Formats: sequence, C-alpha cells, structure tokens
Amino acid sequence: SLPMENGFVDCHCHISAHEFEQVSLFFCANFCIYFLCLCVFFYFVFVFHSYGALIAPCFGVHPLQSNGGPDKRSVKPQVKLQKLSVIGRDSTKLRAVNEIGLDFTPWFAPSEQEKNDQMKVFVQQLEVAKELNLPVNVHSRSAAKVTISTMKEQGVTGALLHNFAGKLSVAFDGVKAGYFFSFPPAVCTNPQKVKLIKQIPLEHICLETDSPALGLNKHERNEPCNISLVCQYIAQIKGLSTEAVQFVTSQNAQRLFTKINQL
Repeated sequence: SLPMENGFVDCHCHISAHEFEQVSLFFCANFCIYFLCLCVFFYFVFVFHSYGALIAPCFGVHPLQSNGGPDKRSVKPQVKLQKLSVIGRDSTKLRAVNEIGLDFTPWFAPSEQEKNDQMKVFVQQLEVAKELNLPVNVHSRSAAKVTISTMKEQGVTGALLHNFAGKLSVAFDGVKAGYFFSFPPAVCTNPQKVKLIKQIPLEHICLETDSPALGLNKHERNEPCNISLVCQYIAQIKGLSTEAVQFVTSQNAQRLFTKINQL
C-alpha cells in the first residue's frame, strides 16, 4: 500500500493538459505522493508508461466537449461510442472513470435536450465503472442534486464529487451514500464554501488541485504542488492541524481509489 503518512494525494488534476511541461511532475514529486490524472484521450498510454509510479491514470467523457477551440458545448451521446472504447481497451491500467458527470449551467444546457444527452452519457459511464469495479470522479456544476440522486439510483458506491458547489443538504445526501468531496486551491478565496467544508465530515473529504485550472489566481497556471494550500485552508476551517488533515484525506483517497494500492 502507499505510504499515505508521507505526502498528499491530488485526487483530481489534468497532468496531460498542454499547459504542463514534464518538469512539473518532478518538481511536484516532493510534495505529492500520488496524482489521480485525468488523461486526454491520446495521452493515456503515454502517461501511464512514463509516470506509472506516481500517476494513477483515469479516463472518461466530460459532460462538456469542444472541437479543439475554446468554446465548449454539451456532450452528444454519439461522442461516447469512440471514446468509451478506450476504457474497455485499457481498463487494467485505469484507477477511476472520470471526469464524468453533469453540467446544467444554462449557457451549456439551455434546453431539456442537452440535459438528456448529458444524462445518457453519464449513466452509461456509471454502468462501465460498475462493470470494471472502478470509482467515479464527478463533475456536478449546477446539477449537484440530480448528479448524486442519479448515482444512488444506479447503485454507485464509490464516487468523488470534485470542486463541489451544491447545497449542504445535498452534500449530506452524498455523505449518507458514502461519497467523497474534494476542493481545489480556488476554494481559499471563496467564502461561500466555508460552510460546506466545515460541515462535511473530514472522513468524506479529499484534496485536489484541478491543475492547471482553479488555482488561487485564475490568471496563473495551477499545479499539484499547490495541494498544500487546500490542506492548510481546510485545517484552518475545521480547527485541526495540517498534518491531521493531510493524513485523513490521504487515507480517504486510499479507501476510495483502492486500485492505486496495486501499483
């Protein structure tokens, strides 16, 4: 098993995003002992073979897609057919199915058609995760309640709701289902998240950076090294030591992403 007492686990980051040079991994290796890496389609095998001792590759179809440009749109059900084949082909290397979920932000999902399309892709990936006995790492912007209720209906037992921004009552529904919640460095400048972090039991919280996005400064590239900032902030809110939060959240990651222990 991983030496969780010696470092952090970044449960949600995009190491293969084009903003990152390879040197970032070596710089961050002294801070984080493990990364749950959300791989871009064609980087999947490269990342695993290059950094298998440090990175846990994950793959899934995001609810928002782009055609290579900056603009994003709601995912279409036909998109999943090509991309989900990667999950089956490389399933033994995967440690989670992600980043999947729902994004009902009005400009991305203005009608019921977009919401229904996202739901079809989401449910199919939940089924794949159950078949492969893998946890899911979930996006739930403007859709926290329906995301959690859908996972419960589908019998999902292992889930991380990343950068969670739903209501506290909805979070408690997730806690009762055994789900985990994670927060990136950007939470340190968002007072609206204080109540969530304070009330969600530490035993259901993990750490993330969502690198290269959601850093302290939205104009600067975020990196996994900043995981310590989240840890310190959560410790401050809960009145605990940084060491206690680091230890418990790393243990939580090990409980959720059980296959990282096989590396």
